[in-house]
Amino acid sequence: MSLLDLTIRNVKRNFRLYSIYLFSMIAGVIIQFTFSSLMYNEDVIAALQNRSNFQSGVAIASIVVYLFIIFFILYANSFFMRQRKKEFGMYLLYGLNERQITRMVFYETLLISAVSLITGILVGGLLSKLFGMLLMNLMQYDQAISLAFPIEAIAATAGVFLLLAIIISVQSFIMVNRMQLTELFHAKQKSEKPVRVSMALALLAVLLLGVAYGLISSGKGSVFWQDYGTLSLIASTVGIIAGTYLFFRQFAGWLLRTISRRRKYHEGNTVLWTSSLRFQIRGNTLNLTFISLFSAAIMMLLCFVTINYKVQFEAVGRNLPNDIAFQTLDAATNERIDDVISGSEHKVRYHLTHELLVAAPVTDMHVIIDNPEMYMPELLLVSEKTYNELIEQRGHKVSVKLQGNEAVALSQGSDFPKSYAPGEQPAFIAKTDQETAFAIVDKKDYAYLGWSTDPVKSMNMKPAVLVISNEVYEGLRGHAEARTYEIYGIRDARNADNLSKQVHAIVSQTPDAYYSSFADVYSKQIEGSSLMLFASGFLALIAMFALASVIYFKQLREATEEKMQYAVLRKIGVDNRQIKSVIRKQLLFVFLPPIVLGMMHSWLIIKYYILESVKDFTELPSLVAGIIAVYFIIYLLFYASSTKLYYKIVSENA
Repeated sequence: MSLLDLTIRNVKRNFRLYSIYLFSMIAGVIIQFTFSSLMYNEDVIAALQNRSNFQSGVAIASIVVYLFIIFFILYANSFFMRQRKKEFGMYLLYGLNERQITRMVFYETLLISAVSLITGILVGGLLSKLFGMLLMNLMQYDQAISLAFPIEAIAATAGVFLLLAIIISVQSFIMVNRMQLTELFHAKQKSEKPVRVSMALALLAVLLLGVAYGLISSGKGSVFWQDYGTLSLIASTVGIIAGTYLFFRQFAGWLLRTISRRRKYHEGNTVLWTSSLRFQIRGNTLNLTFISLFSAAIMMLLCFVTINYKVQFEAVGRNLPNDIAFQTLDAATNERIDDVISGSEHKVRYHLTHELLVAAPVTDMHVIIDNPEMYMPELLLVSEKTYNELIEQRGHKVSVKLQGNEAVALSQGSDFPKSYAPGEQPAFIAKTDQETAFAIVDKKDYAYLGWSTDPVKSMNMKPAVLVISNEVYEGLRGHAEARTYEIYGIRDARNADNLSKQVHAIVSQTPDAYYSSFADVYSKQIEGSSLMLFASGFLALIAMFALASVIYFKQLREATEEKMQYAVLRKIGVDNRQIKSVIRKQLLFVFLPPIVLGMMHSWLIIKYYILESVKDFTELPSLVAGIIAVYFIIYLLFYASSTKLYYKIVSENA
């Protein structure tokens, strides 16, 4: 019998074992091909405003996803190979050497890869149309997506999985060569020793997690983060990582030991499910710690990009509140620009010409704005009347009413907007040809003039604007440089990319002239955030499968190793109902703690350091809770599948 015949016979004989491995490969091909096909889909490319950015982003996302696929499949192969150690021992006894076994595994891998590629590409091609439509929906583009199987995507997917087949063969060769013949026959008979647990270390685990949670829940505005930010970050990080490790290493062991010392320990089936778990703690600690921490990271990533996506639609409007705005130029140029805008398909809703005064800050700019490095060095003063006129056109309820030297700072993007009570108002001095002291009554997260933009480079810098009372403004008019700005409101501003390019080309002929357009940023931001959400969803999906498979495969291996113990239990009278109950409790103790800890880690960080910054978006907390709930439900499905298969394995030949 040739190696190829032996390979085909092995696949047929162990189809159930191979089916788990095959499913892993098919899932990897589907995800990889879906990504690749979107990068080459002509309908998707035609709908985009920033094609090169999209293709670069998809290429980077594909690499990241592929790395996770490698991890997922290599772990599945590792499980697969361990299950076959006795089989490999038989081959060695019959005269096959390690190279022949490795070649046989390579043939098997090629066969499985070929089946996976054909199946995965067919399914992935169908799904790519669905996911392409989803991506267009996220970007809010009305573009039909046709069913396509791009040759480039097929070639790229086949290439990376051929590379993966080689990596798997190398992994298999190393595993076979590291094992001695006696180990191959008795690998499943190795038993783990129970971990020595300490109540003090168990309490330390709770203390470390408690300190970390306390620091996180204090919020970024607390004294811990404002005055001791670095120390708080170190303490939180150490608390979460070390606390999680000790939770699984010591607290779980201490809890199981405590249960075993109860008077009613030998009643029911408690002794059956706890005794096995106590011997698994040593081998499970690192796995469960990694799953808990990485689950938290994946949930945080997915929640962050989802929040970013939801916020972008309004955030672009906050960053660039004017559809088109530019510094007033000479009369002929202004008229030329007006003709271009009026003659476009974007109807003009309003056109305002506003005057502002130029001043130099004397007081530190941190008093009135956050992150001064993002602002232009000069300060613009606008009267409350002029400011309120523009606010009325926008339909926003943020008008101001000022008296004397009162002023309102417009600090768009501020994490800490604040209204100051009388007597607590900070002083700010601005210089024209004289110094004027203003009392800051309010620091608003709002913009009068948005970021300066460029159709290619997107956002550059933004003007610093201070709203002052009408009487003080009139008193300063003869003492400061006056600068006027043309502000346009147009219809369908989000699709005004071509119009913006035309206007920018005219304005940019005057060096250093201010120009800002909503359209310059909208398509880039929305396409970018949509791609991030789309890619993160795939990454979260494959990561979820990879992490759950760490528990899943380990439990299946332990089920195979414990068949004899369950056979003994049946002989002494334990019925199937009790065995199912033991399995459910045992696996619940393994599946539940890591996902619950991961959910707690991620929720606290998201709540106090992301959601607190976007309080105006009231629907976001429920959205985050929904994402975490879906993640939890998928893990429950893995748990249910694992318990069912575990019972099936231990019941074979019963």
